[in-house]
Amino acid sequence: MLNPIDTDSVIRDGGAVGKYPNEIHEGVAWWLGACLVITQQATRIAVAHDGHPITTKFAHRFCSGAINAQHYACNVRFIGHQTEEQLLKALTHFNGVPGAMLTASGTDDAPTIHIKLFNHQGIVLDNTNGLAEIRRLIAEDRVPIPVNTQAKGTIEPWQHRLAEGGRA
Repeated sequence: MLNPIDTDSVIRDGGAVGKYPNEIHEGVAWWLGACLVITQQATRIAVAHDGHPITTKFAHRFCSGAINAQHYACNVRFIGHQTEEQLLKALTHFNGVPGAMLTASGTDDAPTIHIKLFNHQGIVLDNTNGLAEIRRLIAEDRVPIPVNTQAKGTIEPWQHRLAEGGRA
């Protein structure tokens, strides 16, 4: 692992949480993307962020990790700047796919980044439905990579605006 993290303190609360750049870095987003695909056995996922410049960068790294997860050839629907509610609507719209919501809070000098992970039912991951396995994979530096170039997935920008109260 090129830039290790304290997995017990960062991989928690439904995904990953930490101050940037000291506790969490963009590589964590890559690892989480790949591990979400593997633990949820996903061929499709959806990813959204809150529009903050750092979470936008993290979201792109998350997507890159998700398309590079073993043999899954995952199709990532990148829905961009959305609310968590809109992401959850999108997960349903895409027929119950896992997803991730990336947000920032605090100061711009040292924002706290939160990457929240959801399973196929739109339930936040915890230690019983994938988070403990993700923590273990990252701690043991066993982050999955593609088996060959045909196993690499794709990232599709989702242009449809998810209107409040409307369908995705």
